[in-house]
Amino acid sequence: MGEDPPLLAALDALAREARLVFFAGLPGTGKSLLIHQLAHLVHARGRRVHLLQWDVARPLFEECGPGRRYPQERGITHGVIRLAVGRWARAALARWHAEHPGLEDLLIGETPFVGHRLIELARPWPDEAESVLSAEWTRFVIPVPSRALRAHLEAERGRRAEAPLHSREREDALPEVLRDLWRQLVAVARALGLADPAAGPDDDIPYDPAIYQRVYERLLARRHAQALPLHTRLPTEGLSAYDFRIPTADLVPTEEDAARFIGEIEAAYPDPEAVAREIDGWYAPP
Repeated sequence: MGEDPPLLAALDALAREARLVFFAGLPGTGKSLLIHQLAHLVHARGRRVHLLQWDVARPLFEECGPGRRYPQERGITHGVIRLAVGRWARAALARWHAEHPGLEDLLIGETPFVGHRLIELARPWPDEAESVLSAEWTRFVIPVPSRALRAHLEAERGRRAEAPLHSREREDALPEVLRDLWRQLVAVARALGLADPAAGPDDDIPYDPAIYQRVYERLLARRHAQALPLHTRLPTEGLSAYDFRIPTADLVPTEEDAARFIGEIEAAYPDPEAVAREIDGWYAPP
């Protein structure tokens, strides 16, 4: 990070001032590496690090008894699981906040949002978590890579898929999935009036940092959010973003938690069509 002083300054400010930090964005935008870097800065300041990560919490829902009714299809998480994880996360954050007052602890999370993955954390809701999520010391950071850096991150995904340095890298979205998610985001941008409808088909629009930033800022309009432009490649040779060399504590559901929230989703969305409509409209206000 020494080659990018603005990035270092931004992460250092978060390490000093925040209690909860969520990195929001598509896969392949540098979220995991920034989480890794921030966690080590936080630890160096003598604070304890807690993590909320989609790919750590999600499997526990799929593996519980009720969750086995909703397996992945072609590697895609079932809608019921996505909704249950989001509802659990709000309750878990409220509980974490009550159990860890003060600035000794900092929770770092990853919120993809796309396809209804933890979008619940961006939406205002009258529950115990809302005062936590809307607090000034809770920050949502939108990493916005340049076009050149985004291309590098896509290529790096392909390389790591073939020669992973950590077991979790095998689960990362491949470059073709990253491009498909970008096409989905372009469609969302158009639906929200944030992209020129005359610019051509969604498939023809290359990654555009401005469109990307506008969409995520709109999603986070009710939160304390900041865009973080990224231009410099961080040194990653021989390093996995999932290999933490400091103590961390994962925020994860118990089996009872997972079963409970799946049951709540089943009651709230009694048929597959209702689940599909909710998933498809992930970017719309509740």
